[in-house]
Amino acid sequence: MEKNKLLPCVIGLGYVGLPVFLNISKYYKTIGFDKNVHRVRSLNKRIDFNYEFSKKDLILKKKSLITANEKKIKNCNFYIVTVPTPINIKKLPDLKYVINAFKIISKYLKNKDIVFLESTVYPGTTEDICLPILAKKKSKNDFTIGYSSERVNPGDKSHAIDKINKVVAFNSINNEDKIKIIKIYKLISKKLYFTKNIKNAEMSKLLENTQRDLNISFINEALILSDKMGLDFNEVYKLAKTKWNFLKFRPGLVGGHCLPVDPYYLSYIGKKNGFQAEVTLSGRKTNDKMVDFVCRYIKKKLKGLEKKKILIAGITYKKDTSDARNSLSIKIFKKIKNTFKKAEAFDPNVNLNNFRYFKINKEINSLIDYKAIIFLVKHTKFRKMLPKIKKLKIKVIDIFNFYGK
Repeated sequence: MEKNKLLPCVIGLGYVGLPVFLNISKYYKTIGFDKNVHRVRSLNKRIDFNYEFSKKDLILKKKSLITANEKKIKNCNFYIVTVPTPINIKKLPDLKYVINAFKIISKYLKNKDIVFLESTVYPGTTEDICLPILAKKKSKNDFTIGYSSERVNPGDKSHAIDKINKVVAFNSINNEDKIKIIKIYKLISKKLYFTKNIKNAEMSKLLENTQRDLNISFINEALILSDKMGLDFNEVYKLAKTKWNFLKFRPGLVGGHCLPVDPYYLSYIGKKNGFQAEVTLSGRKTNDKMVDFVCRYIKKKLKGLEKKKILIAGITYKKDTSDARNSLSIKIFKKIKNTFKKAEAFDPNVNLNNFRYFKINKEINSLIDYKAIIFLVKHTKFRKMLPKIKKLKIKVIDIFNFYGK
């Protein structure tokens, strides 16, 4: 390989890794690696079963490659790790995917290589867990390690990865390394914010997501309380937001890979440092309880329709995405089926794998047999159904006021 020529590798080609890979591969030959053979085969056929990219987007440039063969990454010199960081059954951080990725990289690590972690982790993961794995093969001075938190928002075209700001942190003072890092990361995001402290960068990601989780949980709690008191929450909200500094968070179901997970990472590192994070997990409890609240609400509003066909509209964790990871809508659907035996679910956006497993309808040929429709996700496509629903006089349950009264 030509001296100083960059050969990037993106490990993990999911919602985060794929857009990172595609952006870089427009300018450099890039290797995209994923252990999921089915995912790799689909992408090589130019099919993204997450529905984030079209066939045209998946035309590979600069002789780039998508592979499940780890030996194909051996000549790479700039690694970006974008693998999942879930929690385990005890709701503790599960870093097995990160650790495995760094073990793979360590096999092929060379002098002057650069390795970045983008997965959401607790402060200290990059330097205390990932760095030692690489340091078993090379001296810490022979390579550069860094962290840049991912900010991909599935289904959100206005905040696509190339339109947002990105935090970048690394442990090298070598100007040559900084030039290489800027060359790569300026291809990914709109503006870069550098920090010398990797732990600060890791912590900032947890702060971003946990703050949002807490704000939504408070609004959800206000919705539940208003319902118990017989108040019109939409009117309450409308009045409250007339104040200039009111934060306009809306109630809803909180799912996905980040918000239901990251507060536990923050709480975990707090305990490791002798600190009990009392506020951090309180919001989690409220947001998880929304399943029970919504189910009670539906049963109350649809009393007498237990033997009729009803439709749950929206199964993904949020609007206009195929992503159903940690979706509370799925839990609600499964629970509602215990009372409403003829309940069906409909989501035109949901990931193909998920809809096969949960038996979700991706298309509805006729609405005429349904006595009620419950909107749980604000998909843009659902709005087009409203005139027909009104014409057929189907009862509508719009708990979160997605489409107005």
